[in-house]
Amino acid sequence: MIRGIRGATTVTENIEDEIIEATEILLRQMIEQNKIEANMVASVFISVTEDITAAFPAKAIRLINGWTFVPVMCMREIPVPSALAKCIRVMMHVNTMIPQEEISHIYLGNAISLRPDLKVENKSL
Repeated sequence: MIRGIRGATTVTENIEDEIIEATEILLRQMIEQNKIEANMVASVFISVTEDITAAFPAKAIRLINGWTFVPVMCMREIPVPSALAKCIRVMMHVNTMIPQEEISHIYLGNAISLRPDLKVENKSL
């Protein structure tokens, strides 16, 4: 069964190194807290707000050992005027038998405000 695992984070500046680092931290926490292996992943969609243009955050997934062949796509979020600024969102499609209510969705930085109802205690970090 394919489950969607959500995550989001923010950056303070539109700088390549910060975008890649924030995305890598988010991805690693999503992977660790949900016990994901690359061969379980069907695809990963990464979206950014229109104020992030210095880098493709998908580059971060290539920094994770064994994730070379996972399909990743970047896209831009709808520019809603009240939207959270400098935000990177991830939707990972994972083959798993974990029940939906046991999935750990990860929200970091200012992105915690997007889904406070899904806030989980950091299980292993």
